Amino acid sequence: MQKTKKSIAKRFKKTGTGKLLRRTPGHRHLLRKKSVKQRRRAGASKLVAHGQRANLIRGLPFA
Repeated sequence: MQKTKKSIAKRFKKTGTGKLLRRTPGHRHLLRKKSVKQRRRAGASKLVAHGQRANLIRGLPFA
């Protein structure tokens, strides 16, 4: 039986068209010294690069 990799499932979300979304790093702590531009952009999700997507989708068989 194929199982879902929980570490991948917690960090990535599959969109309706099959792309993967990831959170932007650097948005948890030490925010005071980061610029407003950095903080604003880190609040949004980003798409996973095309070359890494295939390996991650393999770990999410039921997503």
